[in-house]
Amino acid sequence: MTELEDTASIIDDMATRLGEYISRSGRADPAIVGIHTGGVWVAEQLHRQLNISELLGSLDISFYRDDFTRIGMNPVVKPSELPFSIDERHIILVDDVLYTGRTIRAALNELFDYGRPASIMLATLIDRGGRELPIQANIVGRHIKLKDDEQIKLSGPDPLTLEIRKTA
Repeated sequence: MTELEDTASIIDDMATRLGEYISRSGRADPAIVGIHTGGVWVAEQLHRQLNISELLGSLDISFYRDDFTRIGMNPVVKPSELPFSIDERHIILVDDVLYTGRTIRAALNELFDYGRPASIMLATLIDRGGRELPIQANIVGRHIKLKDDEQIKLSGPDPLTLEIRKTA
């Protein structure tokens, strides 16, 4: 098990780049939506640092995953919370680790069930490569190359820590 650099400094870097990206894009007052669980933890910190006026949204994409049947018959599913209309809104979708792209695909499917946003920007704490779908983040905290027998474990929410672990 290897602990990665200070997670708070990665999020600080992300918040700075995200703030600059929002300013340059002219997309005033975006709404932030975190993907359950780790993405929500990262989104909470970005939401605070960027002083976004809109409430924070969260998605539990369990029923939208294409591997739902592999997870088992009784996964623990929490309700998604979008305390705002997403129609014609600029959405910042936040996740902890971008790997195959399947979680993001599921999140996009769920978001579009709620309405039609004007745009969706993806921010992810870690991009570990290994994409199976053509999905790319707009803002990335860190790019990390892992071996096939390694995975990233995010623990939190306070403090938020990242570790690289060997899989069985």
